[in-house]
Amino acid sequence: MTELSQRLSTLLPAAALREPTPAYLEEPRGRWQGRAAAVVAPGSTAEVAEILRLCAETGTPVIPYGGGTGLVGGQLTDTGPAPLILSLERMRAIRAFDPEAGTMTVEAGAILSDIHTAAEAEGWIFPLTLASQGSARLGGLLATNAGGVNVIRYGNARDLVLGIEAVLADGTVVNALSPLRKNNTGYDIRHLLIGSEGTLGVITAASLRLFPKPAATGAAMMVVPSPEAALALLRMAQAGIGSAISAFELMSREGFDFLAEVGPETRQPFADPPDWAVLIDLGMGAGGDPAGALEELFAEAFEAGLVSDGVIAQSEAQRAEFWALRENIPAANRRIGAVSSHDISVPVAAIPRFIAEAPGRIAAIAEFRLNCFGHMGDGNLHYNVFPMPGKSRADHENQRDAIKRAVHDLVMELGGSVSAEHGVGRLKVDDLERYGDPGKLVAMRAIKAALDPKGILNPGAVLRA
Repeated sequence: MTELSQRLSTLLPAAALREPTPAYLEEPRGRWQGRAAAVVAPGSTAEVAEILRLCAETGTPVIPYGGGTGLVGGQLTDTGPAPLILSLERMRAIRAFDPEAGTMTVEAGAILSDIHTAAEAEGWIFPLTLASQGSARLGGLLATNAGGVNVIRYGNARDLVLGIEAVLADGTVVNALSPLRKNNTGYDIRHLLIGSEGTLGVITAASLRLFPKPAATGAAMMVVPSPEAALALLRMAQAGIGSAISAFELMSREGFDFLAEVGPETRQPFADPPDWAVLIDLGMGAGGDPAGALEELFAEAFEAGLVSDGVIAQSEAQRAEFWALRENIPAANRRIGAVSSHDISVPVAAIPRFIAEAPGRIAAIAEFRLNCFGHMGDGNLHYNVFPMPGKSRADHENQRDAIKRAVHDLVMELGGSVSAEHGVGRLKVDDLERYGDPGKLVAMRAIKAALDPKGILNPGAVLRA
């Protein structure tokens, strides 16, 4: 790597050369410690291409790096030759904005919250929203096909992208940034690269689809007696309110309790934490009345026995408080320390059955606390298993695999997925091999071999190296 570092220093300006500090070698849950022989932060697509040509020539493994917020180990490795970490942090420009078409061309290093701010300044929104939006970068979000809280209305990341610019393993630049809504000229490279987790190419920019900013927004927290009632409430809301529903989040009592126990400090809307609650968020056009719609929904649901209590936001500040509670649950989880965390999805109609059956399967292993929350509107649950008070996750280290297997087996029985929105990374390579369709895996390996024949791009992520 000494020779490679010397050659990189001749190719790149000094601003592109980085020290492999701990920030590049850690992941949010602290399960792995990565390694790096060098870190580079190119400032242009041309520089990315030069770096990849050199790495292809020398057989150097490359890990594309966004904001480092991934939870499945896709942004670091602790096995194999020490890789070159290619950070997109300097490529964060908004290259173009078309207010007529509602599109924005953005470089891959842009932080999601900055994209939100830029779009909203022009009266538009980019609806991809998630708890890590203050540090997550666009390239990583697209590489993992991130979901977030607004999927029920706007779709996953791939549904919000019109065009892609990327660099392949040999340094070839793919310029498919066209913002056209209709373009059937051959294979859609955009959808191949989105969700590929940096194993097929390095995304350097994207043309994003924007949406008009809602003229009126509102939110409510409603207490439901069970997940079955939450599902019925969702159907009632969809029938009565329709496409104005931006999010429908399910939360269990354990999430409220964890926040009270370890923080972050949040204002809780109920004096007694409910066993189950939902957060409903609305966005309407001019003349819309979100608070009124939520009041009507609550009255109808109360009459039907689907809700027993509720709070409707009376201001944007109170709506933000509701969302702060929901978005701080993952932070509380990290402070408690999960034994095993699961990002799973099942058909929406199967959510109550999963929630009913999973505790019994886990209790057969040992006694645990369970925190179930997530995006009920699209079937994505975050189902996390924690030690009982007085114990730590280290006490259950030898049971993690059994817990994961129990949860994932049930998910597959219900026709679901063991990776809903976080990706496969390195954490779930075994799971993909165990549960993935054999024909799909054959096709994936063939695509990988064709686009990255030397296997230098994020080796060991998604597919076994």
